[in-house]
Amino acid sequence: MAAVAQFSGLRCPPLSSSRLSKPAFCSSKPSPARTSFSVAAAAYAITPAQKERQKLKDLFEEAADRCRTAPMEGVSFTVEDFHAALDKYDFDSEIGTKVKGTVFMTDVNGALVDITAKSSAYLPVQEACIHRIKHVAEAGIYPGLVEEFVIVGENMADDSLILSLRSIQYDLAWERCRQLQAEDVIVKGKVVGGNKGGVVAIVEGLRGFIPFSQISTKSTAEELIDKELPLKFVEVDEDQSRLVLSNRKAMADNQAQLGIGSVVLGTVQSLKPYGAFIDIGGINGLLHVSQISHDRVSDISTVLQPGDSLKVMILSHDRERGRVSLSTKKLEPTPGDMIRNPKLVFEKADDMAQMFRQRIAQAEAMARADMLRFQPEV
Repeated sequence: MAAVAQFSGLRCPPLSSSRLSKPAFCSSKPSPARTSFSVAAAAYAITPAQKERQKLKDLFEEAADRCRTAPMEGVSFTVEDFHAALDKYDFDSEIGTKVKGTVFMTDVNGALVDITAKSSAYLPVQEACIHRIKHVAEAGIYPGLVEEFVIVGENMADDSLILSLRSIQYDLAWERCRQLQAEDVIVKGKVVGGNKGGVVAIVEGLRGFIPFSQISTKSTAEELIDKELPLKFVEVDEDQSRLVLSNRKAMADNQAQLGIGSVVLGTVQSLKPYGAFIDIGGINGLLHVSQISHDRVSDISTVLQPGDSLKVMILSHDRERGRVSLSTKKLEPTPGDMIRNPKLVFEKADDMAQMFRQRIAQAEAMARADMLRFQPEV
């Protein structure tokens, strides 16, 4: 080995084990190339945030793969259960169907109602009440109100349903009128219109007709507008939309408690050749010419004039026809006093009426006694 070194002219130090284990180029001070490599490795190190994003990405990819291969895995209900849940909230949206809903918003034109339908529902102000109103609030409609409505149409523009409360109230009003007619009670009605045959009044929210023949006074339609009249039902026909009323019958019932022989204060309304019509508290009674005085009266106008106040006695009361027959003849202390001294007749009216009722009671008692006397023995 030394000869080779000498031959080549090279002087090489002998190899040692320490040199073999530790290369000559290694040094305790890092080289510039090694420093650059360490910086690059540090720049490409994965941060915790990047690890978290990668983890989420893997989860999303796994979920997407599971939806493609096993979409119902881990689901607690089936497709049939889903359709059944939809059917639970489905309902018949045909016109005339009643639905329950909750008002959640109101405006000047009506109210929006939640009826758990696939489309919205609207209650127009004209369908909110049987009476004419300008705002739904006048009918007590406000957000949060839960009520039963009826479907009356569909708005094709936005596929929304049109609801009504008025239709339901109409049905209830007709039912109420039938009940009141069966009970034969007196109701109040406000006159809102008229024609040649009579006047129109509002009763229970319905428009009813009152013929002039069923009005107790001789007033015109114009004079009765906006007045409230006591009324009774004559005809209630929902199918034909006919509601006929009578003021005369109602007024006759108001006077029923007076009974035959009672004395009432009246006012002369009009004169006819056969007698005088007397207003006795809202009902017209007829004072026939033959019941004015025991003496013959050839000209009624010589005894009475329209507007005169007088006391009269009730002779009869026809409730069905709403007619009352009156008399001043029975109140005369002596025959002809009504012609000669009507003031005396009115002063003694209550006394004469009491005597009349006593005579009637005696006559009835005698009639009953006769009937008992002639009854055959058993």
